[in-house]
Amino acid sequence: PAWTGIKHAGLPWELGLAETQQTLVLNNLRSRVVLQTDGQMKTGRDVAVAFLLGAEEVAFATAPLIALGCIMMRKCHLNTCPVGIATQDPELRKKFFGKPEYVINYLFMVAEEVRTYMAEMGFRSVSEMIGRSDMLQQRADAAKVNPKLGLLDLSKILLPA
Repeated sequence: PAWTGIKHAGLPWELGLAETQQTLVLNNLRSRVVLQTDGQMKTGRDVAVAFLLGAEEVAFATAPLIALGCIMMRKCHLNTCPVGIATQDPELRKKFFGKPEYVINYLFMVAEEVRTYMAEMGFRSVSEMIGRSDMLQQRADAAKVNPKLGLLDLSKILLPA
């Protein structure tokens, strides 16, 4: 069997972000920091959830690389990237056909999706969204998707700070 430990290591960013937001608010320290989150940010929904859980900033890594043509060979550190993104080898660099416009288009689509969620929830700016975990709710049909999901209690995570 393939080793998959790295894919399941650590905790989801949502847990860390929600706990950090709640702890900072509880200790009257929230205004002293800017929270940034990252880790598999792909869609406008991910960004909207991050804002609602307390992040002022989100970081993207993998998705923009995919937009540029990355095929996730996990060889970035070896200077042998087959599509020429993460290499200094002139022969491999010739294989790179990505354009900045690809990343720009991707991020515009993410932003448009965030704006859609904002409108649905009645927010006019991102700053209004920050820390509004009361706008999130656990899916009612979660147990239908997977019976184990019905056993999860997310009320502590979704608790408004």
